[in-house]
Amino acid sequence: MLTILGFVMIATFLVLIMMKKMSPIAALVLIPALFCVLVGQGGQLGDYVIKGVGELAPTAAMLMFAIVYFGVMIDVGLFDPIVRGILRFCKADPMRIVVGTAVLAAIVSLDGDGSTTFMITVSAMYPLYKRLGMSRIVMTGVAATANGVMNTLPWGGPTARAATALKVDAGDVFVPMIPALGVGLLAVFFLAYVLGLRERKRLGVLTLDEALESEATSETVLVKAGGGTSATADGTGSGKGGSATGKATGGTTGTGGSGTDAADDETSDDDGFQGLDPHRATLRPRLYWFNAALTVALLTAMILELMPIPVLFLLGAALALTVNYPNMTEQKARIAAHADNVLNVSGMVFAAAVFTGVLTGTGMVKHMADWLVGAIPDGMGPHMAIVTGVLSLPLTYFMSNDGFYFGVLPVLAEAGAAHGVSPLEIARASLVGQPLHMSSPLVPAVYVLVGMAKVEFGDHTKFTVKWAALTSLVVLAAGILFGII
Repeated sequence: MLTILGFVMIATFLVLIMMKKMSPIAALVLIPALFCVLVGQGGQLGDYVIKGVGELAPTAAMLMFAIVYFGVMIDVGLFDPIVRGILRFCKADPMRIVVGTAVLAAIVSLDGDGSTTFMITVSAMYPLYKRLGMSRIVMTGVAATANGVMNTLPWGGPTARAATALKVDAGDVFVPMIPALGVGLLAVFFLAYVLGLRERKRLGVLTLDEALESEATSETVLVKAGGGTSATADGTGSGKGGSATGKATGGTTGTGGSGTDAADDETSDDDGFQGLDPHRATLRPRLYWFNAALTVALLTAMILELMPIPVLFLLGAALALTVNYPNMTEQKARIAAHADNVLNVSGMVFAAAVFTGVLTGTGMVKHMADWLVGAIPDGMGPHMAIVTGVLSLPLTYFMSNDGFYFGVLPVLAEAGAAHGVSPLEIARASLVGQPLHMSSPLVPAVYVLVGMAKVEFGDHTKFTVKWAALTSLVVLAAGILFGII
């Protein structure tokens, strides 16, 4: 019964948010609460939620201070050279812009943290997508899938979990998987190319100058540059953060029929996103190398695990604010400028704590995993590595990485060992589902992505899941072809 209710609860959640019948926060809270009562454990709901909140609190703290830190770095101009380089490459060609999104997300993913990857990628690419009227769902889908492939880096989490759970060396797990993961990354770039061609067909190709000229005939708004701005009907305005222009498209239709209700986003002065006005008042060019060194040091400390990540970002945010904006009023203004993102993301994480707390506390997730493992035919024993790779897609989507790698993977490895399948093969195969995992509603970083991109989570899910699943299957096929799995 718990198995059925677990699947029904997850399906109900996904259907409601994709049909936009409930907001993600409301669905993450109310649906598991209802199912907790249905399984007869309503009296323990408080305990499950508190436990879930306690487990995700460090993640919420990390996201809060990471958003502040990278928000300040965007304000002071740390990423402006990267954006200018991308703009030079992309020009105003939608195909190049989508490919550039995939490349940037893959490069930034080297730090091993999805949240920072999405913050930097969206910060760089959002103004361009907005200006040209491109589908922001394409941006979130490509970025999430590219990050999912790169999330398999040894310091990214899944590889370390798999190695720890099966007591094998992380290097022995990851290094042989490099060719298969490389094919997966190429598949993401090809996907970006195809989606970019579809966007080019829909929008055409402009030079940046032509894009700017076309705005003169339409209502425009300011893309806010790190602070409050005001807009006028002719697209001019001023404010503390400087001024910029953005195209009011009145709604963007995504590729393949997916899209966002972008009309409000495109015509509202409360867009809240930092543009890249080269004259914005928040820039600190004299402190550029300090900020660059601080960011490199922060990411290095994170990779080397010198301190817990939430502590590193807390210290980094405090130091960045103090050095760049020594005036108390300016510090408060910077914090206020990023408060919306902080509140939205942290609220979503704590709401997700209800979902995961109930799913784990009631025993649903364990029964679901046991049922899936038990449903494997005995004749598949010699092929348990392939079975593990296939199962990693749904299991890492519907479960946390901890739940899958520490709860399910040892059982799969034990079943494989009985038929002579090496734990290393099982561990490598378990990484296959990561491209899909990065769009799971249980991954806090995905809320950073959709929140900063002003995309509905349900729209992102409908668009991304099929492409991410296809990428995962490409990685699995490459692993089998190369004899890795």
